[in-house]
Amino acid sequence: MTPELHNSRFLKAARCEPTDCTPVWIMRQAGRYLPEYMAVRSKVTFLELCKRPELAAEVTLTAREVLGVDAAILFADLLPILQPMGFDLEYQKGEGPVIHNPITSANEVGRVRPIENVSDLGYVFEAVQLIRRDLPGNIPLLGFAGAPFTLASYAIEGGGSKNYVRTKSMMFNDPGAWTELMNKLVDSLSDYLRAQIEAGCQAVQIFDSWAGCLSPDDYDRYVQPHTKRLIESLPSETPVINFLTGNPALIPSQAAAGGRVIGIDWRVRLDEAWTTVGYERAIQGNMDPVSLYCELPVLKQRTQALLNQAEGRPGHIFNLGHGVHPDMKPENVKALVNYVHELSAK
Repeated sequence: MTPELHNSRFLKAARCEPTDCTPVWIMRQAGRYLPEYMAVRSKVTFLELCKRPELAAEVTLTAREVLGVDAAILFADLLPILQPMGFDLEYQKGEGPVIHNPITSANEVGRVRPIENVSDLGYVFEAVQLIRRDLPGNIPLLGFAGAPFTLASYAIEGGGSKNYVRTKSMMFNDPGAWTELMNKLVDSLSDYLRAQIEAGCQAVQIFDSWAGCLSPDDYDRYVQPHTKRLIESLPSETPVINFLTGNPALIPSQAAAGGRVIGIDWRVRLDEAWTTVGYERAIQGNMDPVSLYCELPVLKQRTQALLNQAEGRPGHIFNLGHGVHPDMKPENVKALVNYVHELSAK
């Protein structure tokens, strides 16, 4: 890694080192709210956009440049990794991702194939190489993957869910089959994230978007050991952002699973979460994405209030508590980035 990258705002904050101002990036920073993104997306399907490296690189780079954020995040999706594992994935207009052959019983876990050759996902690594080649030298590139629980829930439910009845039923009724599925996912995700790092990512985020549906006891028993094993399998010098949303009661266990940076949502105060996590680790978050709908003076006040909770302590990476909504005004997102830099400047 070059000295310029090593000393970038984002990576310094990930190491809890002082920075000239608080670094900021935004989940879904390349998305439907940006006209530059839609100009590309209107010509191809979502899956094509993910699988064509030159297009994935273009929307990644453009979003980073337009917003002025301190890190780029690879344009990809959580679910295509399930395709080489034997799942029939489709993105339906207006419906989102659908898996046409979900796991309907514990007996079907045996048909899930761990990824033996990550070159099946080579389009992701080609995109990483193209992005890293054209990114400014002081801007890190973040890779990512879904956490084992979130991917397992998609594989079992066949799509999104409000109550996760199928997923929890398998977990509770057949812990052996559940562990077998989670082990296959962890092994595949480990290889996938390692390959992203080798291709040119400086950090990776693990998204546990659905784990908030669990009680602390169930998270500890059925999920945390697998997330922990995944994080421990990754290179120790590469920062891992362990992001979980939907349930502040899980933060102690989330932190115990590992990660140099703990990503939180807006359902908990940032200062209280950081006390729980411990000040020796960085924390990422945690503005409510709906704040971006506010008038700009109110958005600026809300940005200041959140920065006040961080108290200027090294190790804060500003982000939303989840992704940008698709009908957001780009001007408001750009304003947020400017406010974070301006209000936190030392």
